[in-house]
Amino acid sequence: MSTTAQIALDPGAALRRSREDVERAFAMLIDGEWTQASSGEVFSCTDPYTEESWGRVPQAGSLDVERAVRAARRAFDERGWPQTPPAQRAALLRRLARLIEAHAEELTYQQIRENGKLVAEMRPGSRLLARACEYFAGLAEGPCGLTVSSHDFTTYTARQPIGVVAAITPWNSPLLLLGWKLFPALAAGNTVVVKPSEITPTSALMLAQLIAEAGFPPGVVNVVTGHGSPTGAALVAHPGVDKIAFTGSTATGKRIAQVAAERCARVSLELGGKSPNILFADAHLSAAVDGVIAGIFAASGQSCMAGSRVLIERGIFGAVAELLVRRARELAPGDPLDAATRLGPVASRAQLAKILGYFEIARGEGLELLTGGARLERRGFFVAPTAYGPASNRSRVAREEIFGPVALLIPFDDEDEAVAIANDTHFGLAAGVWTENVRRAHRIAVRLRAGTVWVNNYRQVSYAAPFGGFGQSGIGRELGPEALNEYTEVKSVWIDQRAP
Repeated sequence: MSTTAQIALDPGAALRRSREDVERAFAMLIDGEWTQASSGEVFSCTDPYTEESWGRVPQAGSLDVERAVRAARRAFDERGWPQTPPAQRAALLRRLARLIEAHAEELTYQQIRENGKLVAEMRPGSRLLARACEYFAGLAEGPCGLTVSSHDFTTYTARQPIGVVAAITPWNSPLLLLGWKLFPALAAGNTVVVKPSEITPTSALMLAQLIAEAGFPPGVVNVVTGHGSPTGAALVAHPGVDKIAFTGSTATGKRIAQVAAERCARVSLELGGKSPNILFADAHLSAAVDGVIAGIFAASGQSCMAGSRVLIERGIFGAVAELLVRRARELAPGDPLDAATRLGPVASRAQLAKILGYFEIARGEGLELLTGGARLERRGFFVAPTAYGPASNRSRVAREEIFGPVALLIPFDDEDEAVAIANDTHFGLAAGVWTENVRRAHRIAVRLRAGTVWVNNYRQVSYAAPFGGFGQSGIGRELGPEALNEYTEVKSVWIDQRAP
């Protein structure tokens, strides 16, 4: 069944919370056509600020996944997308970047409607999405290998696309994290089937409209919507998928890796974190506390890189705790579309229940509550910014990813103890170091087992710098030149120079 896309590319449309939204029908993109699920099943989204359901989104099943993967296979195997000149792929990506830039406000508002993230946080992300698209367009034009000469042979290496990529994306930064996968995959010559989170599917469908408008051939990018089961599970298990690129929980990432291993499919996994933010006594105190606030309470703590463990040198523990509590209580909750709002809702009822469950765990562990620890008494899925401490690194609150605005304050006495506590985790995504001692900053950064270390800042990312984690925080790297390697295979070619 073919239909036209029904997302208004109009910045005012997403701002209006009207009854029209309840019945708005969305469609998936498969092989260049807008289509409903084969079963006719649909599901709704929920506005985390109003707690109201809206929209009718296709619930894709195994038949729809089969159609999407077949379309991607045809585009890769038969229609010549991998053989498209790099300059042509780059031109399409640049055209898409211009469209993203032109519709940045609509993309921003659509994501806010889905996940409740603040406009002050989401708007820069939409602009960064366009810049990332341009960046990978540049990389598409410059793939390079090595040439190795010997007495009798010339050997060179070439990077070639892997094939069909399944991009399974989360709800916290839906389009930015989709772009981190989609743009390098397309730049390298792969075809893609996107499965966005069921919490944030409509923004991905809006981006799909722009992809179609940019002129990408049918089947090169397909978007199927639905829940992890059956949609995501069918996509991960499909034998026609050559690589799975996933961002989400560590538990789900492990299951994906197990399924992929059965057929030796490639995987890149950007998973969870329990990142330390380390404050030394010589740090600029006010700036450091601002960094802690940004690290754990921005996005209501719904960030894989959240600085959820705050390690504080014992001599300044009291001063940091006092300042942190005061500033946390100043974060004003409100409508995420209002630029004055400092605290938005968490993205879903399920996420709210998970965070509240950890408050019960903290009570059971006897953790000292400094502030928060409850749902705010107002409409919407709001949680008070929360801090516990002084605490041990052995508690469940310290060991498990909560994905909410919950900080655990842990004292330490010296550099060795700080590093030991920071590295005492199954994760290794990110870390922050706050000190005015440049030698100490370098010493600590080298010793921390984390994919990203920020010194006197936190949560900075760039499309030009690789991002990924150690340990159970994932496999592979996104962004930067390294990202293109994740979507290519290396081939060695030997040329015999000997006379016959």
